[in-house]
Amino acid sequence: MNAKVLKTLEYNKIIARLTEHATSDPGRKLCRELTPMTELDDIRTAQRETGDALTRLFKKGSISFGNNRELGMSLKSLEIGATLSAPELLRIAGLLENAGRVKAYGRQEREDMEEDSLTPLFQGIEPLTPVSNEIYRCILSEEEISDDASPGLKHVRRSMAVTTDRIHSQLSGMVNGSLHSYLQDALITSRNGRYCIPVKAEYRSQVPGMIHDQSSTGSTLFIEPAAVVNLNNQMRELEIKEQEEIEKVLAALSAQVADHAEDIAENQKILTRLDFVFAKASLALEQNATEPVFNNEHIINIRGARHPLLDKKTTVPIDIRLGRDYDLLIITGPNTGGKTVSLKTTGLFCLMGQAGLHIPALDRSELSIFHEVYADIGDEQSIEQSLSTFSSHMTSIVSILKNADADSLCLFDELGAGTDPTEGAALAIAILNYLHDRGIRTMATTHYSELKVYALSTSFVENACCEFDVESLRPTYRLLIGIPGKSNAFAISSRLGLSDEIIDAARTQISAEDKSFEDLLTDLEQSRVTIEKEQQEIAAYKREIEALKKQLEAKQEKIDQAKERILREANEQAREILQDAKNTADETIRAFQKAGPGASMKDLEKAREKLRGKISDKNEKLAVKNDQPATAGLKPSQLKLGETVRIVSMGLKGTVSTLPDNKGNLFVQCGIIRTQTNIRDLVLVQEKDAATTAKGARTGSGKIRMSKSLSVSAEINLLGKTVDEAMSVLDKYLDDAYLAHLPSVRIVHGKGTGALRSAVQNHLRRVKYVKSYRLGEYGEGDAGVTIVEFKS
Repeated sequence: MNAKVLKTLEYNKIIARLTEHATSDPGRKLCRELTPMTELDDIRTAQRETGDALTRLFKKGSISFGNNRELGMSLKSLEIGATLSAPELLRIAGLLENAGRVKAYGRQEREDMEEDSLTPLFQGIEPLTPVSNEIYRCILSEEEISDDASPGLKHVRRSMAVTTDRIHSQLSGMVNGSLHSYLQDALITSRNGRYCIPVKAEYRSQVPGMIHDQSSTGSTLFIEPAAVVNLNNQMRELEIKEQEEIEKVLAALSAQVADHAEDIAENQKILTRLDFVFAKASLALEQNATEPVFNNEHIINIRGARHPLLDKKTTVPIDIRLGRDYDLLIITGPNTGGKTVSLKTTGLFCLMGQAGLHIPALDRSELSIFHEVYADIGDEQSIEQSLSTFSSHMTSIVSILKNADADSLCLFDELGAGTDPTEGAALAIAILNYLHDRGIRTMATTHYSELKVYALSTSFVENACCEFDVESLRPTYRLLIGIPGKSNAFAISSRLGLSDEIIDAARTQISAEDKSFEDLLTDLEQSRVTIEKEQQEIAAYKREIEALKKQLEAKQEKIDQAKERILREANEQAREILQDAKNTADETIRAFQKAGPGASMKDLEKAREKLRGKISDKNEKLAVKNDQPATAGLKPSQLKLGETVRIVSMGLKGTVSTLPDNKGNLFVQCGIIRTQTNIRDLVLVQEKDAATTAKGARTGSGKIRMSKSLSVSAEINLLGKTVDEAMSVLDKYLDDAYLAHLPSVRIVHGKGTGALRSAVQNHLRRVKYVKSYRLGEYGEGDAGVTIVEFKS
């Protein structure tokens, strides 16, 4: 890309912001060197790396590369066998320590997680933890080596400490003893690495020793007493040995580092690359940017674009389309309405996308690859070169037309401006036709009505305008493609206070064709505003309908759940009733068997009355409430002997044997069984129902199965239950479903941790009447459900 367009479209400012997000000097250097690419594979690879880094930022947060430093000179020194200094070794240890943190950051949390484009980089890092640990063990700081760095250094320093104690002991005796009166101060000091005492000048002859220094006034001499000269000499020798031991430690560490010089160089390279990639991702996170989709067809379709250098809270998003249905886009509208920003946004997004940066727009925005982007934006008038506004623009346009080709994107601000409007418009149309003939994608802004007409009458050109609110005299900054813009000069002048007389006079100066055209634009604008309002109302209605639909679905779901619960409870009650009936029948048979053939009628009648009492009590409990419409209107006068009735609580049909007494009790003959019940538990059966009953009542089991099949759902929901609760409910449900002759059922257990799914399938293995089971397929609930088939 040419350097001029990078500056014109403010790409350099984007790079400056990108550099701020890098955390190491090498990473920042790589950011500053970033330029747009032209190879599709390279661009897609860079975009994928940015996207993968952004995903990791969302999942794990940020990572620092601050200890990543340039190590070129240090590594070259190691190649020739030189010894590194303590600061150089510490920098290498810091880089290795940073490499360890980055390696841990990039490690996948689970083995089944998919690898991304950054995985090979993270895997290529070798932290060399033993090397960095050894450096930190031996070197405490840039000026201090640990005593434990080597046995020899530890021995020398121990000897130095002993010698220092002996020197201080002897000098302390002199300072506090016989020489006290000769001293300027009662202290021990050091000069040129030798321990001395401050002696008054007049007592020089009283203190034998070597003079190493004197005060500025000459009144104090710093003398090394003869008694400690040998000890000071020993101390000096130990200091030399200490330095030799330190050199040995640094040499050993340097040799150890030299063995891994290639790994360290590779680590530094990878950390720099990762710092650069994560800087791009951090910038995308700051700008709320997304990855664009690239094509080779010179098609641009940017959705909800926001210029990255404007405040994202106040910027009005715009949609920009070019290259699919038209080659040229002409943007019109008043000044300060956003025309130039639209041009810059388009060009800058192309540069950012081709540099591997995400763009602040909605996802699925499309960009194409352009080998060059040319922009004639702004006034480059030059006094020194005697160039007018028109001349400066034309000079730039001539250069663009000379160099542009089919792989270029051209952006012109106020094309043809700065000269006679008629000639300028004609020249602009000729330039646009020339660009179209060469297949060059172009965007241009203008105030000329001729260009608006040109766009309306030419198939490969499209109009666009930046919307302007005449009432508030403010632009909305919305880009409307397909609609030519008005200058609104008369309306703006009127709102600002220009007299109607002057405005009317101005209108007379406009030709009839221009006036008609402006009136047409006014009608189009009014129609557009009306349509937008209607679309907003329709969208509001759609949202309201969607909300009502969701409410209805929620209510229906509650009703279905309530229905299922009621049927389940009714099923339980029916089972209890059947069990009670069976128990009563068994008790009746046992009572008659117990009575035996010699029992008297009185005893049999007594037993029968006892059982009848139990049945009556049960009927009282299960009697249909008076507020139910099926029995509320039944009166004793409606019953006749031989009338067909149904005992609601028992689900049996029979004929009336006796009329009800004053309490409503009566006898009903049900087949061979004659039972006592109450009128409140009876419902009249129409002749048609009775006939149907007689026809269909071949077996009791048939009725039970039919009732069961009508009440058992083909699906059971175990969500929210523990494994124990779910197994209890599932066991009963499978029995009911099998008795109801359901061919298959659907068990909803959800995905979750998989514990409930495993428990369900383990239980199904033990059920004998289960033919087969499988997990749900796509559309059936996937792994969240199990489909069960019963044996026939």
